[in-house]
Amino acid sequence: MTDLQRIIDHLNTSLLLVDRRHVVHFVNAAAETLLGVSRNQILGRALSELIRDPTELVTLVDRTMDAWKPFARRELSLRSTGTAGDVIVDCTVTPFEDQVDSTMVLIEFSDATQHQRISRENALINRVGGSRLMIRQLAHEIKNPLGGLRGAAQLLERQLTDSSMREYTSIIINEADRLKTLVDSLLGPGHLPRKELINIHEILQHVRQLLLVDGAQVSIERDYDPSLPPLELDRHQIIQATLNLARNAVQVMQGMNPAGQLIFRTRALTGISIGTRRHRLVASIQFEDNGPGVPEHLQETLFYPFVTGRAEGTGLGLAIAQDLVSRHGGLIEFESRPGRTVFTLLLPFNSSDAADGHKTA
Repeated sequence: MTDLQRIIDHLNTSLLLVDRRHVVHFVNAAAETLLGVSRNQILGRALSELIRDPTELVTLVDRTMDAWKPFARRELSLRSTGTAGDVIVDCTVTPFEDQVDSTMVLIEFSDATQHQRISRENALINRVGGSRLMIRQLAHEIKNPLGGLRGAAQLLERQLTDSSMREYTSIIINEADRLKTLVDSLLGPGHLPRKELINIHEILQHVRQLLLVDGAQVSIERDYDPSLPPLELDRHQIIQATLNLARNAVQVMQGMNPAGQLIFRTRALTGISIGTRRHRLVASIQFEDNGPGVPEHLQETLFYPFVTGRAEGTGLGLAIAQDLVSRHGGLIEFESRPGRTVFTLLLPFNSSDAADGHKTA
């Protein structure tokens, strides 16, 4: 592989060189990923063999050939024969002549969905700072009642003779201690997470137990990747963040008939961007429910404090979760429609390690 080929293969932009018959003569690594097909399977094949319904793209190529000047199309919908869904791209077709004067055009695809995602994530990240002040004020109000709650649970525990009942008071005491630690960290100025190596599945199992003790009337399924390596996390902060996400899903599904379903899912993802930072390896922790979905009018402001779609809701759970995850260099995203809502918590395995130091544009 030449130095030029290596440089081109490191570009985020997908490149294809095609002739007048729409046959591909060159492709870079980004285009392989976009089309979901290997280079050997792309070269020598026509666009109609690689892309389902290539009419718009072929028209753009022919127009460039005839006029011999560049043309562009924003937000072009493509579906490769090697992928399941549509990809939205910005497309530019430019005249190109190789060394033997063969007339060709260079097609450039820029993933518009990635740009949209980065813009959305940057907006979420920018909101965290404003939300943090409100959260600190709320944490101050919570701190005092927690001491009373813990003391009352201790007194009750001494009066109980049934060991099975004392298990519940033990949960109350332990959770009060955990919340006090969490509140102290929220009140601390710029407090860094107290990280330790943790198996994320241990945290999810603890959250599941808390939901069941709380009387969650939903089915809680687990779809774990057992090969997921341990993460450096602040146990208290990530328990709270994941509990807020899971409890939020449970609450919106209460009273559904048939009963709602919540799925805990974990996966390892490679080459993922969080905001403008690209990471080699990221843990994806998902909470998928089959509830009614997030109302459309709330989707842009869902992570703001005091924004809620439930009359009894405080609108603080998601804002706090986003704040806690951001302290780990991570982010919470969601996609929602009636019958399927997925909140995805992204946590880099090393928040200080961006892939090759590259930034995504």
